Amino acid sequence: MDGAEVRAALLELVVQLGLRLRWREQAARALALTLRFAGGPSWEKSRRLPEASAHEDDLRTMAYRLIDAAGLQRGRLTGLTLRGEDLIDADQVAQQISLDGAREDRLIAEAVSDRIRRKFGPAAVVPAATLLRVS
Repeated sequence: MDGAEVRAALLELVVQLGLRLRWREQAARALALTLRFAGGPSWEKSRRLPEASAHEDDLRTMAYRLIDAAGLQRGRLTGLTLRGEDLIDADQVAQQISLDGAREDRLIAEAVSDRIRRKFGPAAVVPAATLLRVS
């Protein structure tokens, strides 16, 4: 997989994880990324989020930091696993007032996407980057 395909696959995992967390009314305090390579070796790294979250923005940022930390070069990647760790109930996450209009807009769009997915199924809304993946 090339870099764009890896990021698209990782983005797809972020969306699925965020959706599952929100549907279960949970938030993750940490993310773990496992990479499997041809021939059997694997790499795993876990990092704590600045604050517990189930929002795709927060999860994506940390997932990209994890994949960047792997320093992928030429290894043939055969598998990606993204896991939310140290889960808590969503009602335990502090709601902060934000003056970041762009983030607030993304959170509103995320809530709308969740309602569409509940009505029409998880595949009803997908990030554009995942459409780039070659099957």
